[in-house]
Amino acid sequence: MPVNLKLPVAAELRPIAGVDIGVAEAGIRKASRRDILVLRLAEGASVAGVFTANRFCAAPVTVCREHLAAGEGIRAIVVNTGNANAGTGATGLANARATCEAVAARLGIGARQVLPFSTGVIMEQLPMDRLIPGVVAAASAGPATWLDAAQAIMTTDTQPKAASRMVELGGHPVTLTGISKGAGMIRPNMATMLGFIATDAKVSQHVLDAMVRRAADASFNAITVDGDTSTNDSFVVAASGRAAGPPVTGLHTPEGRALSQAITSLAIELAQAIVRDGEGATKFITISVEGGRDEAECRKAAYAIGHSPLVKTAFFASDPNLGRILCAVGYGGIDDLDQSRIDMYLDDVLVVQAGGRHPGYREEDGQRVMKRSEICVRVLLGRGTAKATIWTCDLSHDYVSINADYRS
Repeated sequence: MPVNLKLPVAAELRPIAGVDIGVAEAGIRKASRRDILVLRLAEGASVAGVFTANRFCAAPVTVCREHLAAGEGIRAIVVNTGNANAGTGATGLANARATCEAVAARLGIGARQVLPFSTGVIMEQLPMDRLIPGVVAAASAGPATWLDAAQAIMTTDTQPKAASRMVELGGHPVTLTGISKGAGMIRPNMATMLGFIATDAKVSQHVLDAMVRRAADASFNAITVDGDTSTNDSFVVAASGRAAGPPVTGLHTPEGRALSQAITSLAIELAQAIVRDGEGATKFITISVEGGRDEAECRKAAYAIGHSPLVKTAFFASDPNLGRILCAVGYGGIDDLDQSRIDMYLDDVLVVQAGGRHPGYREEDGQRVMKRSEICVRVLLGRGTAKATIWTCDLSHDYVSINADYRS
C-alpha cells in the first residue's frame, strides 16, 4: 500500500490546450487493461527530455534521442506498457521505428515527429501484431483524461500518479499537468520510471531544455527505491504554446524563473509519488546531507545511505540500528571525511554528535521515530555550506516477492 499517497482525482487534473490524449487496450502483457497512451501535440510545440544513463538503454530511448536531435518538431508521444523493448537488438530498434511510423501515418505527420516510450519486461520482443493496432486506436481515440493517461502507463504501480499546477506568467495564467510511473528499478541518473509534464506555456526550445535538466536533477534524479538504474527511464516536458502572453525566452527572467519553479515542483511531486509507491514500501524517507564542501559530495553520502539494504531493512523493522547509517556515510566516497565533525539527527532526535553517540540519546527515542511512516535523516558533515536531499523508502519482504514473481 502506498505511503501517504493521495489517489489522483480526474476532475482535479487540468486539461492542457494543445495536448490531446488517447488510450487503448492492446493486450501486450495482460488482457482487459489500458496499456497504450498517445499524446497528440499541437504544431509548434516545444519538447525536451532527459533519459537513462544506463549504457544498455532500450530501443525507444535511442529512437527518442534521434528524433529530438532531428529538430523536426515533435507532434506525438506514444507509450506502451508490459514490454520494455530493451535488450532486443536490431529487431527492437526496427519495432520502435515501426511504432512511430504507425502513429505518424494515422496522424498525418512525419515518423521523426513521434517519440516512442516502452516500459515492462526486458529482453522480450514487442508483440507487433497487437501493438500496432493498439497505437493506431490510441492515436485515433479521445478525448481521454489525464487520469486515464496515468493509468495507461502503469506496470507494478499500485495506483496512478498525476498532478496539476497553475502559475501566472506576465499576468497570464499557465497550466501544467504531469503523470509518472514507477515502483521498482529506481535509482538516480534517471530513475523503470517514466515522467511526462505538459504545459500550455510558450517556451523557447533552449530554455525548455535547461528547465527539464534542472527539474530532473531536483526530482527524478534524487530518488531511489532499490538502487537499480533502468534501461528505459525518461522524463519529458512538452509546451504547447497555446497560453496567452509572450514566450518565455530566458531562464533567468521573472517568467522563466516562475515556470521553471512550477515544472520542478510538479516533477518533485511526481518523483516522490514513485518512492511512496515503491515496491513493498511501508515508509517514505527523506535523507538530507548538509555541511558539505559541494553538492556532489553531499549527494554521494545521501545515495550511500539511500541505497544501503542494511539501512533500508532496519527502517522496515523500525529498528534504530543507526550505526548502519554512519557506516554508509563512511563508504560514500568522501575520501578526506573527518568523522569527528559529523552530527546526525533522526527527525528531531540528535543521535550522533562529533562522530559519536550523543550522550543524551536514548534507544526508545530512536524507536519512536522509526515507527513513523515518514522519517527524515539529517547528516551534518561539518565541512562547508553545501547540501543535498534525496528520497527513498524501506526494503520489505514484499519487495522480494514482487520481483521474484514479476514475470509469473
